[in-house]
Amino acid sequence: MEHSDGRPAEPLDLNLLRTFLAVYRAGSFTGAAQLLRLSQPTVTTQMRALERQTGRELFERLPRGVSPTAVADELAARVAEPLDELAVVAGPDPAGPGGRADPVHLAGPAELLCTRALPALAPLVAGGLRLRVATGLTDALLEELRAGRHDLVVATTRPRGRTLHAVPLTDEEFVLVAAPVWADRLRGPLAAEGPAALHGVPLITYAEDLPIARRYWRHVFGRRLSGSAAVTVPDLRGVLAATVAGAGVTVLPRYLCLAELARGALVPLHEPPDPPVNTAYLVQRPGAATNRDVTRVRDLLLSAAPQW
Repeated sequence: MEHSDGRPAEPLDLNLLRTFLAVYRAGSFTGAAQLLRLSQPTVTTQMRALERQTGRELFERLPRGVSPTAVADELAARVAEPLDELAVVAGPDPAGPGGRADPVHLAGPAELLCTRALPALAPLVAGGLRLRVATGLTDALLEELRAGRHDLVVATTRPRGRTLHAVPLTDEEFVLVAAPVWADRLRGPLAAEGPAALHGVPLITYAEDLPIARRYWRHVFGRRLSGSAAVTVPDLRGVLAATVAGAGVTVLPRYLCLAELARGALVPLHEPPDPPVNTAYLVQRPGAATNRDVTRVRDLLLSAAPQW
């Protein structure tokens, strides 16, 4: 790299490049400081020094975080792989005191983690793996991943940008369901009248904006869902429990209610030939982990997910 005036640039300091890559991946000086265990002023000073060395602006300062310039994109493409390889070779032993590896920090939707991911990871835990699980909504968890608070995140949408590595994990098929007491009353009218037959029926969902139900209405019925929820529960397992008890109708991922459908505690109100499907992704911040257990967790989840 040369200065903007064409003069050859001096050799770049390796520590500055490490800090640059952390800022590039975290999307903020604060996030990079947390990753590197440095103070934010130190990170800011190092980035200013690197920009002086290169003679180019690397980041546009935003109200929240920073945005890389084209020069930063080019520099990151050049240095990311060699710095990641160097971190693995020169980094600390992943085993902590007493030979124990650091815990793996996994985050994602509570329902998917608790009903599918944790049972799949049980053999690793029984063999000595330590696991720390956090739950929440995808956007917030991805921001925390960029800041170094998690090693892996199960995301319900593909993350934007190039700082995170995402691979498809599993597909969620959505189904419109109710307890038999409601199904007996609604299946016939629904087939004859369409979604108008559901007007006035209590709707159970996990958020006020009805995200899953709105998607189902748009995809299956070709209509906008109007109205509001009768009950909101920020955990789909609570939505499932209320619906089984006869509170109303809901739209759930099929994997979550397989047992209830099999024993007749829930009944599908509609079986469209093309049900709505959402892909969940397993997301990792490249080069962030020297803990080999992170790779073990990632590989096991990817191998187990096709059976979910």
